[in-house]
Amino acid sequence: MKVLVIGSGGREHALAWGLNRSGSVSEVVVSPGNAGMEPATRVVPGSLLVPDVLRLAGDERPDLTVIGPEAPLVAGLADELRGNGFAVFGPNAAAAQLEGSKRYAKQFMVRHGIPTAAYQTFSEPEAALSYLESAALPVVVKDSALAAGKGVTIAHNHEQARAAVVEIFSSAPAEVVVETFLEGQELSLLVLTDGSDYRTLPPVQDYKQAFDGDRGPMTGGMGTVASAQLLDAEVLRNLVTSVVEPTLAGIRSDGMDFRGVLFIGLMLTSQGPKVLEYNVRFGDPETQTLIPLLDCDLGSLLAAVAQRRLGGFDLAWEVGASACVVMAAPGYPGRYSTGIPIDIPGDLGPEVTVFHAGTASVGGRLLSAGGRVLGVTAQASDIDAAVVRAYRAVAQISFPGAHYRTDIGGRLLQG
Repeated sequence: MKVLVIGSGGREHALAWGLNRSGSVSEVVVSPGNAGMEPATRVVPGSLLVPDVLRLAGDERPDLTVIGPEAPLVAGLADELRGNGFAVFGPNAAAAQLEGSKRYAKQFMVRHGIPTAAYQTFSEPEAALSYLESAALPVVVKDSALAAGKGVTIAHNHEQARAAVVEIFSSAPAEVVVETFLEGQELSLLVLTDGSDYRTLPPVQDYKQAFDGDRGPMTGGMGTVASAQLLDAEVLRNLVTSVVEPTLAGIRSDGMDFRGVLFIGLMLTSQGPKVLEYNVRFGDPETQTLIPLLDCDLGSLLAAVAQRRLGGFDLAWEVGASACVVMAAPGYPGRYSTGIPIDIPGDLGPEVTVFHAGTASVGGRLLSAGGRVLGVTAQASDIDAAVVRAYRAVAQISFPGAHYRTDIGGRLLQG
């Protein structure tokens, strides 16, 4: 197959890397892509706008198109591509509202009996601020719209909660979801589905806040660990019964065309698992830890989802674990520097892969070109060994001023 991957970040680099290792794939094209994807992948400059991608697909005539980011999915890219006869990995616009609107997602969960935190929705800042005056603390304030993983504030006092609301409504029109704070262990479970059948991927734990100890502002993700070791079999069965299957049944009953991956953000509380959010695409940097653990042909797998053949596919995973440490630009997630020279040694040790998220090549030099710049990923027999291997590789990369957390995997490593 010739596969077209839409996107430019670390997630898309990981997908291209896995597709290039697939016997079913003859060529991988990525647009807009980044500097780290070449030479194994052909990078075509472009945009994520639906008309531009349609023109690119018309020129390239791929056998399969894989849509990485959420914004094109919400804008209806999968619908348009399918309407023009292309096989697509990615849900339609109606299903993408599960990520595009947190209000819609919460209503979906309540309607289909899926456990989640109590919530209120506000379309006017005054009503939200009035509600927060008497809200129990801590409280979670969310931008209902797409926010690249950064539109969530866990407010420990009323001043923080008010500031979050004011920030969201500074770009009117806007909508705010205010949720009861949940305590427990946070995990993510990604589920491949073709609309009828499904397969769960190994559990992942993401470290979203900017600084060690889960402090500071939310980011797009500062690192992840992935392994079947994260959940025991009984907990996973409970998740499938109480969350995964009711969600997929709700998607079917609501008439959504969901051929892709459903990302379920979870909090494992003392009262059982509760859903924090849905995403309708592979996570970033979750994908960087999951793809290297795959022990089957990624191209065939994604095509089976797109063509509604997942029920006959044998999904297999490597035994072990994977860890990804994100190296971000100085100042991220606030105002950050770009154009910083980066030097990555040719040999960072066994089972180490560096996925590029925000890089550019200028005059033969590799430079930083985004907030999250590199995802340094390592595999090993267990989580703690994978973490050690990843940090050992990070220490060998020259990236002046790079910001990264030093405690990826720490929640679980500490028990």
